[in-house]
Amino acid sequence: MESVWTSFGFRALWTPELLVGIVILAILYGWLIHIEKKRVAVDKHTKLRHKLYFGLGLLALYGGWGSPFYLTGHMIMSIHMLQMVLAYFVAVPLLLLGIPTWLLEQMSAYLKKKGLQPVIRLIGNPILALFLFNGLFSFYHVPFMFDSLMQSPVLHSFYQYALLFAAVLMWWHMLAPLPSAYRLSDLRRIGYIFANGILITPACALIIFAPETMYATYTDPLVWANVMSYCLPAGSEIPMGLFNGPATFNLLDARMDQQLAGVLMKIMQEIVYGITIGYVFKQWLRKEKQQEGAVTISDVPTTH
Repeated sequence: MESVWTSFGFRALWTPELLVGIVILAILYGWLIHIEKKRVAVDKHTKLRHKLYFGLGLLALYGGWGSPFYLTGHMIMSIHMLQMVLAYFVAVPLLLLGIPTWLLEQMSAYLKKKGLQPVIRLIGNPILALFLFNGLFSFYHVPFMFDSLMQSPVLHSFYQYALLFAAVLMWWHMLAPLPSAYRLSDLRRIGYIFANGILITPACALIIFAPETMYATYTDPLVWANVMSYCLPAGSEIPMGLFNGPATFNLLDARMDQQLAGVLMKIMQEIVYGITIGYVFKQWLRKEKQQEGAVTISDVPTTH
């Protein structure tokens, strides 16, 4: 690992431009909450847990899209899968949970005021979100697509944003952060979570059970060098020793690393979805208790 720190500079290792963007997003989050609380003139407050969720979500997004994980993910596929987990299965739900309900209501009212209901209905379709995210995720890991995107920073960034957008739509229906905009009942939300787990399985299985390595990014020195060249200043020498020399720090061969990547994705996805099912059950039970508590003695008709 020491060779990574010496072979690459601060920008390649820590992605400062992303860090600046995340700091700006955190400032905008605080500013928007402050402004909206004054504008609506209602005694509403943002709980500490909202701020904690949003902050952890930004941190997870930085871990998935930046930090040294981004660089090492170009060399070790299992690290790449860890990036995917952090960005799309940890950061997105935390960010959604970090936005207070009253703020989501204000944002929804603003969009409706602008006459965007048809667009909202289209992108808020749960079936569309289900197939969009899992389709983009699976297509991303088709070998030709993966290697092509890794060698094109612009296309790779565009695809990352598309995946993030699709993940937001998918998690919106699983978490249902805005009660007035629920499209699925609690039981159907649980079924929706199971469906997501099923649809992502073929991509994981392909990676795990492939008889040989599939990705030239991790096996072809020419492709690897081209990918790594985008992490270095123009004209810098590619540290080929990190690929197949004594400086490499990947303890697994390429096929075992690929298998570990698929297993890691499937296990982490199951853990996150399992936690989400527990979250939905908790919401479901809370609503049932509220409905039971609404029935009081005065609600029961008297007999004469």
